[in-house]
Amino acid sequence: MMNDRFTKLFEHLAWADARVLQSLRGAQSVLKKDLDLYAHILGSEHVWLSRINGTAPKLAVWPSLTLDECERLAGENAVAYQKLASDLTPETKQRPITYRNSAGDQFTSTLEDILTHVSLHAAYHRGQIAASLRAAGDTPSPTDYIAFVRNAPAATRKR
Repeated sequence: MMNDRFTKLFEHLAWADARVLQSLRGAQSVLKKDLDLYAHILGSEHVWLSRINGTAPKLAVWPSLTLDECERLAGENAVAYQKLASDLTPETKQRPITYRNSAGDQFTSTLEDILTHVSLHAAYHRGQIAASLRAAGDTPSPTDYIAFVRNAPAATRKR
């Protein structure tokens, strides 16, 4: 039951990350801050996977990536999170993960809390990118969860 929730959340994450890439590729020009935010979304997804798996990350939380590198990393992250979500059990969701954050401070969080954070963190920064693209005169692809489950964009304000 909960596996289904995380499976769907990470299907959304992969879908939404791909839509941001599509928006950035279609933009009149890509601002460095938008590319940096997108790389950060993907870099932090990668770092959290490394923490969960107890391995050293290959990238920083704020990596400097091209759009092509982002596309490759988004694909790798999507496969790993889908596998992780599909293998969840009530016991593994409560597994404590001890890690150090980017400032070097040590914390312990449950796998369930980490997976929830990863999903929400990405949504937050996708919204920043969408706002920036709109301000520059572009129309970002919708990435809201409801647009994903409906397979149709959420309503927008009438002008």
